[in-house]
Amino acid sequence: MFSMKKITLSLCICIASFFAGLLAASNISEATIHSEKIILGSGCFWGAEKGYESLPGVIDAVSGYADGKGVRASYREITKLKNKFNVNNHAEVVEVTYNKNLISTEELLMHYFESHDPTQLNRQGNDIGTQYRSIILYSTQEQKQVIESLMQTYQTLLSAAGYGSIVTSVKPIENFYKAEKYHQDYIAKNPNGYCPDHSTGVRFDKRNTLEILDNSKLLSGKHIIVIEAEGYCPYCEKFKAEVVKNYFGNIPLVFRLASQLQDLEIKSPTWATPTILFIEDGEEVVGYQGYLSPKEFYQALGYFKLGDSEAYKVAFQQGTDARFCKEYEIFKNTPDGIFVDKLSGAPLFDTKDRFNSSTGWLSFTAPIKGSVYTKPDNSYGMRRTEIRSVTSDIHLGHVFPDGPNGMPRYCINATVLEFRPREDLS
Repeated sequence: MFSMKKITLSLCICIASFFAGLLAASNISEATIHSEKIILGSGCFWGAEKGYESLPGVIDAVSGYADGKGVRASYREITKLKNKFNVNNHAEVVEVTYNKNLISTEELLMHYFESHDPTQLNRQGNDIGTQYRSIILYSTQEQKQVIESLMQTYQTLLSAAGYGSIVTSVKPIENFYKAEKYHQDYIAKNPNGYCPDHSTGVRFDKRNTLEILDNSKLLSGKHIIVIEAEGYCPYCEKFKAEVVKNYFGNIPLVFRLASQLQDLEIKSPTWATPTILFIEDGEEVVGYQGYLSPKEFYQALGYFKLGDSEAYKVAFQQGTDARFCKEYEIFKNTPDGIFVDKLSGAPLFDTKDRFNSSTGWLSFTAPIKGSVYTKPDNSYGMRRTEIRSVTSDIHLGHVFPDGPNGMPRYCINATVLEFRPREDLS
C-alpha cells in the first residue's frame, strides 16, 4: 500500500512531465510561426510603437533604447543636455516582433520609411538630438539585404520628390534595453494627446506620387482643416469618433495631410496629428495641435464663427437674448422645419413643438429627443433649470413648468440657433 507521500510525489512527477511536454510543444510551435525581430528608430518611440502594433502580422512592439555606449539606458539619462548631441547616446527605438507569414520584412520596412523622414540627421521635426536618429538594427542577413534594397528604391523616390539623402544607420543588433513601464503603450495610456507625424508623404510602389488636392475652394470663406497622419493615429480616430461624427455645422470641415496644404497660408507647425486649423479666405486664423475634446473644439469654433457677439456671450457665458430680438422676429414664424445648434448643426427643436408664449423668446414644449440636457442654475438668486446642447455643450436657455396644457416651456435663445426647412433635410 502506497503512502500518501509517495502518491503525492508520483503526482508531482506526472505533472512535471506533463508541463515538460507542453513546453516542448510550445518550442515546436515557436519554430513554425516564422517570427523575427527587428529594431527600428524613427524619432519619438510613442507614436512609432502604436503604428507598428496596428499592422496585421506584428506580434509585439516594445519601446526601448539601443545603439548606445557609455550612457545608461534610461529616459532620464539619454535626455540630459550633455547627451543631446552625444554620438554614443542611445536612440529611442521600437523592438518589433513580427510573423513573416503575415507581414513581410519588406512590408514592415515600407511602413517604417513612410512613417518618418529618413533624410533628417539626428532629429525628427522639433525633436532634435541623437536620441531621435533614424536607425535600423537587423537580426538576420536576409533582413539586411531587404533593408539595403528598399533604401535604394526609396532614395530614388525621395530624390524625385526633392528630398536629400537618406541618413538612416543600418547595423546588426547588439543590445536592446526595454524602456520604463510608463513609456510602454504610452498613447493608449494618454488619450488626450497627438501623434507626431514627420513623414515625407513619399510612398512606395503605386503610392509613390504625392496626392495634390485642389484647395481652391478653401481660399474663400471660413473652413476647418483637420491635419491627419499618413498612417494610423489613435488621436485622429478619437477626434473623428467624438467630434467629427456629430458635426453638421455649416462651416465646412475637411481633412488634409501636412503635404496637402498648397496655396494656404498656415502658421502653425503641421507635424502633430491631429492639428485643427480654422482658416478664412485661405489664411489660418488660429490653430490647435493635438486632440481637442468636443467642448474644447466648440469653444474654439464658437469664437471663430461668432466672434465677440451676443450669440457668443449667450452660448459660452450663459447670457440671455434681449426680448423680441432680431433673431426671434425671424424665427417665430418660420415654415415647417428644424432648429439646429448654431455651431454643431445638430437638430435641437422642431417647429411642430413651437408655440407663441408672448414672452419675446422662442418657446417649445419639447426638444428633439436626446439633443439637450439639463442642469440646475441658481444664478441671480433664482432656482432654474438650464438647457444645454448635448453636442456642443453651449447654453441654450431654460425650461419652465408653465407651458400649454400642463406641458413644459422650453425658453430658448434664438441667437444660438439656425433654421433648416424640412424640405432641405431630406
